[in-house]
Amino acid sequence: MGRLGGKVIVLSAAAQGIGKASAIAFAKEGAHVVATDINGEKLKELNGVPGIRTKVVDVTDRDQVEALAKELDQVDVLFNVAGYVHHGSILDTDEKDWDFTMNVNVRSMFLMIKAFLPKMLAKKSGNIINMASVASSIKGVVDRCVYSTSKAAVIGLTKSVAADYIDKGIRCNCVCPGTVDTPSLRDRIQARPNPEQALKDFLARQKTGRMCTAEEVAHLCVYLASDESAYVTGTEHIIDGGWRL
Repeated sequence: MGRLGGKVIVLSAAAQGIGKASAIAFAKEGAHVVATDINGEKLKELNGVPGIRTKVVDVTDRDQVEALAKELDQVDVLFNVAGYVHHGSILDTDEKDWDFTMNVNVRSMFLMIKAFLPKMLAKKSGNIINMASVASSIKGVVDRCVYSTSKAAVIGLTKSVAADYIDKGIRCNCVCPGTVDTPSLRDRIQARPNPEQALKDFLARQKTGRMCTAEEVAHLCVYLASDESAYVTGTEHIIDGGWRL
C-alpha cells in the first residue's frame, strides 16, 4: 500500500520543482494527490500519473481556494508550496514587490489553511506542511530581504497553527531548504546580468559543493506527510546541506 496509502493530499505549486517532485513521491507511496498550480500548461505534465489529479487553482484567490475545499470530502494532508523569490535588499524592494511576495508566500498559506482546516478538525485529524526556507529567521541572506521576511512569517504561521490545534489532532510543520536546483532557480540565474557567475555564486555558498535536488526535499516531505512523523509538530525541518553552519 505504501507509506501514504489511503491519504488524500492537496498541494500547491505542483507544476514544477519541489511541488512536482513531491506530488510524484506522494503518489508513489499510495496517496491520492490533488496537485494544483496556476500554470495549467505545465501542470498537464502530471496528467496520467497514477494517483494524481490535477486542477488549475490560483491559491492567492480566496474564491478559488474555497471552491477547491468544497469539492473535497476528505483531506488528510495539506502541503503549501507556492512561493516567489524576489532578489534585492530593502532599498531594492518597492511596495509592489513587497505586497506581491507576501501575497504569494504568506497570504496564500493563510487562505489554504483557513479553507481546509475545518475539514481536518471535523475528523480530529490533519497534517499541514508549509514550505519555508533557511533564508528566513534561520539565516540572513544577502539580497533576499522580502523573501526572507516572508519565509520567517511562514515559520511563525506554522508554529502558531501547531500550538493552537495540537490538542485537536492537527499537526503543522514547515520545510526549510537551502539552495535547490529547480526550474525556478535556473530561471533566476539566467535573469542575472552574468548567469555563469550567478551559478558559481549559488554553488559556492553550498559547502557540500552541490545544490539540493527537488527529489531530496520530496523525500523529507513524504516523511512529514506520513504517520512516521506522528509525534512531530511545530518544527522547522532544515534541509540545506549545512549552508547555515
